[in-house]
Amino acid sequence: MNRLQTITDFLSTKELAIAGVSRSPKKFGGAVFKHLSENGFTVYPVNPNADKIGETKCYPDVLSLPEKIDRLFIVTSRKETKPVIEQAIKKGIKKIWIQQMSQEEEAVQLAEENGVELITRECILMFADPVKGPHKFHRFFNKLFGRYPK
Repeated sequence: MNRLQTITDFLSTKELAIAGVSRSPKKFGGAVFKHLSENGFTVYPVNPNADKIGETKCYPDVLSLPEKIDRLFIVTSRKETKPVIEQAIKKGIKKIWIQQMSQEEEAVQLAEENGVELITRECILMFADPVKGPHKFHRFFNKLFGRYPK
């Protein structure tokens, strides 16, 4: 499967967990949660410091997520990414997207060694329709200059 197909497949079920969701919609994790929730996704937020994000139940860790969850988007700090990957592997989650600024090489290596279908170095808001604002602008330029996945 090529990179764009992997991204399309990741977003196809409209149901995923997000590790690193902020209670503030102004922070990136909160903005992603808000965008996806408002555009047809069922999102399961993971934040050990919150019981709810808005009206949505929040899970303290990846291991606490419902069994049916098979996709995880990570928007944590880099130092938290590897422990989240470890939990996802224990949980059996095989499709993981690590947001650009959350990427950490040991975490990527661990995921790859465990057969995870991994998306890295991409911003989810450039692919989760409808793409709006600066993300639409970035997507246009990535396509224009050949940096958009194929």
